[in-house]
Amino acid sequence: MMKLIMKTEFDDLRLNENHQYVVDNNGDKQVVKIYFNDQLIAKKIQLKKSTRYFGAQGYKKHLVNVK
Repeated sequence: MMKLIMKTEFDDLRLNENHQYVVDNNGDKQVVKIYFNDQLIAKKIQLKKSTRYFGAQGYKKHLVNVK
């Protein structure tokens, strides 16, 4: 289950060298998915001017710089 998270949390996950991420562009929609050991831990959905950040259950254990 995914829940809304802060942009700073998402950026922390994205910038971590231990995580991989995939970007998918489809017209006006962009989706960025962050994985750790092939498990989805977070995603960003950007549709026109709206941006939402989601974290999977247990995403906080992967944070490094956010308190």
